Amino acid sequence: MALKILYHGSKEYQQMVDLRMQILRKPLGLSFTPEELAREKDDILIGCFEDDDIMEGCCLLTKEGEKTVRLRQMAVTSGLQGKGIGRVLMNFAENIARDRGFKKINMHARKNAIGFYEKLGYQTVGNEFFEVTIPHYVMEKEL
Repeated sequence: MALKILYHGSKEYQQMVDLRMQILRKPLGLSFTPEELAREKDDILIGCFEDDDIMEGCCLLTKEGEKTVRLRQMAVTSGLQGKGIGRVLMNFAENIARDRGFKKINMHARKNAIGFYEKLGYQTVGNEFFEVTIPHYVMEKEL
């Protein structure tokens, strides 16, 4: 398993967009707009690969403030969920954030993923809200 920081617009980035589309958007009948994807050019794009070219999981980090980064678009290939890829991605993302001077990670976590993030030390903040048609919670963790 190889973890990499990806470049916006690269072949690996396109794999990331495709995986996120399959796992996160298509099941909800949604897609990405060109504007949404263009806004990711300054994000930290992270991919997890098997055999160095098959993407198994991904996430991205968006700077929210001087010391805060937001985890977004966490996705693991169907059939590989529950096998530790998400945990490895999260550990890598947290280390990258720490190395770049961030002190906190927050996210809009889907309600059905709350337990996964709680096991990694994240806490729910505030009430349930709807985003991309489904329930979410803000979660955060001090690094």
